[in-house]
Amino acid sequence: MNFTPADLSAIWLTLKLATTTTLVLLLLATPLALWLARTRSWLKGPVSAVVALPLVLPPSVLGFYLLLAMGPHGPVGQFTQALGLGTLPFTFTGLVLGSVCYSLPFVVQPIQNALEALGKAPAEAAATLGAGPVDTFFNVTLPLARPGFITAAVLGFAHTLGEFGVVLMIGGNIPGETRVISVQIYDHVEALDYASAHGLAALMLVFSFVVLLAVYGLRARQTRALL
Repeated sequence: MNFTPADLSAIWLTLKLATTTTLVLLLLATPLALWLARTRSWLKGPVSAVVALPLVLPPSVLGFYLLLAMGPHGPVGQFTQALGLGTLPFTFTGLVLGSVCYSLPFVVQPIQNALEALGKAPAEAAATLGAGPVDTFFNVTLPLARPGFITAAVLGFAHTLGEFGVVLMIGGNIPGETRVISVQIYDHVEALDYASAHGLAALMLVFSFVVLLAVYGLRARQTRALL
């Protein structure tokens, strides 16, 4: 496959976006998933529904409301302007924020499922031995729930790579700034350059297959370990 400089720029930007988004999501999703797995509050249902909303909401709808929120008259836009940061639409930072919202359930749910399957017994046993909450999480909970965290990271990364509607709505099509692989493929198709579109699409197809194969392999190993 012969990729043009614009293709390589889009690939690099997409990898940068997916890596940044995954790291941010792991930091945000871990305490949220831990709360959802442990709480008995009535808020669990509404919060779970909000987290899962991107699974059923059309990306263009989510992108539209994020665009309004981050615009000059939106709450996020007014906050960033008050900090002297300007507005976030059509910037890489805006893409990261949109990607975090769009990929949130793909990271929260695997971690939550792993923590729920683990139960409270390991943490309670560690507490009886004098371990604090932080020690218990990093030395007991995290190692035991590691497959869930790995699955969450892989799914979050892969899902961000394939975004189109949200990134196009928020970021537009700025070379080197917001033009990711999905937008680059769209540009090739619009220009009737199907050979170039096929090269990028085939790359995404192979990568997606490898990711799913790895996730299912990890789940199979986890299932065998529990038997």
